[in-house]
Amino acid sequence: MTKKENGKLKKKLGALDLFFLGVGAIIGSGWLYAAQNGANLAGTYTWISWLIGAGIIILIGLVYAELAAAMPRAGGFVRYPDFSHGSTVGFLIGFLSMLAYSSVVAIEVEAVRGYAQYWWPALGQDDGAPTALGFGFQIFLLIVFFLLNYWSVNIFGKTNTVLTIFKFVVPALIIIFLLMHLEISNFSVGGADPGGLKGIFAAVTGAGIVFAFNGFRMPIEFAGEARKPQKDIPRAIILSVLVGLLIYLLLQFAFIGAVPSDMLASGGWVSVNFDSPWAGLATAIGIGWLANLVLLDAVVSPSATGNIYFSATARSLFAWAKNGTFYSLFQKIDKRTGLPRGALWLTLILAILWMSPQQFRVWEGLVAGSTSAKALTFVVGPTSLMSLRKSKPDMKRPFFLKGAKVIAPLAFISATLVVYWAGWTTISLLVPIAIPSLIFYFAFVDKDQKFSGGEIKSHFKSSLWLIVYYFYMLVMSYMGSYIPEDMGPPIIEAPWDTAVCAIGSLFFYYWGVNSGLDNPQIEDSDE
Repeated sequence: MTKKENGKLKKKLGALDLFFLGVGAIIGSGWLYAAQNGANLAGTYTWISWLIGAGIIILIGLVYAELAAAMPRAGGFVRYPDFSHGSTVGFLIGFLSMLAYSSVVAIEVEAVRGYAQYWWPALGQDDGAPTALGFGFQIFLLIVFFLLNYWSVNIFGKTNTVLTIFKFVVPALIIIFLLMHLEISNFSVGGADPGGLKGIFAAVTGAGIVFAFNGFRMPIEFAGEARKPQKDIPRAIILSVLVGLLIYLLLQFAFIGAVPSDMLASGGWVSVNFDSPWAGLATAIGIGWLANLVLLDAVVSPSATGNIYFSATARSLFAWAKNGTFYSLFQKIDKRTGLPRGALWLTLILAILWMSPQQFRVWEGLVAGSTSAKALTFVVGPTSLMSLRKSKPDMKRPFFLKGAKVIAPLAFISATLVVYWAGWTTISLLVPIAIPSLIFYFAFVDKDQKFSGGEIKSHFKSSLWLIVYYFYMLVMSYMGSYIPEDMGPPIIEAPWDTAVCAIGSLFFYYWGVNSGLDNPQIEDSDE
């Protein structure tokens, strides 16, 4: 389809819209479950996990702020590595982004169904998995998201702003009223599993902490539809993370302090296991009206976030198709609405498929898979930034990241550790899926006349660092301490395994920076 025949993305999102896209995605199902999951893993030290998670995301966000301000493209996370390192890296990131984004839609729907089960028990089984009725309920919600995204980006943006404002109200009330029931003695209780430093690190990924902050990506993914992306995107990224951190720290403090002491007497923090954490806690301390309000918001918050990610998944698929390594059908824009409607249809199908595997049928399993898939895409951002500074020194950069020579490698290490802390179970699933996907890459470029034999060879060479890096993560995960108990004692004990993984990742960072294309071709727009 030619540019003349194809529609255009409509630039209708302002600064407030971008900020609320970010913070609206951050305050999703994460706030409903992360406080309890974090307390189970790290106990009273979970606040450290939140600071680590926010620090990781801010480092990564600063890197992408420069890229997004310089190249405001829809689905930027997929476009930038294609610009800097070529089509092979672009394909891998597009494939992993497809997994990461579409799974979040399923996660949020799972969260809504999990809380709705409080009123309608027939929606779920005793182990938390959906019944046939519950699965049908989740599909119904996905169809609602699909329809909301199908008509207009302007309606989508304004609706999200209103819903996000509402989403602040209930967490604020929880913080206020739970702090009135504060038990200081709770802050000296142990009993987390695994607890200690390993528990703090495990909570960053396993409790859903980094998953919650992943909403920072939204201003970047919608950059192609922003009115003033150069100024608004960097601000939206940083502000959304900082506001999210403040809310989550206060919620964690309130949760730790309000759990009745008799519930901690027998087993400590690992014994705290509310089916619906905030509603259960509010009921346990005698605030029934707050429990009902939580259950209402437990439908609104994940629904609003799922709606955002539904739209973002479509932008990611659009970007992947624009790179030339996915079906061109998905880069077509509806002329009337300015939306990639074909990509929206595929998003609906993918989200339904994500809800099917037994491995990822409940919230925690989905979170681990999604968080790691996103982190496997994050690692390319720092290398793209520094590679493009070498190959495109004269490119206009409205937001120039000072100290990038230090921040970029730290961001790379941070993304690496997010993947590593997810553990062997998750990594051993994702990497064996990602690498064989290259078969489809070669099938696409072999049929596309715009890719010459020499270009394919050059692009593949520029991707070797990433392919070997993924194998490195698989090996480190097998050798380290984040493995199931039935695999026996780790070869490298905690916390030394984390240190080895971080230091080793620097080799791949510098290899990646020096593997960029000599003369990258950057398209002027999304049209």
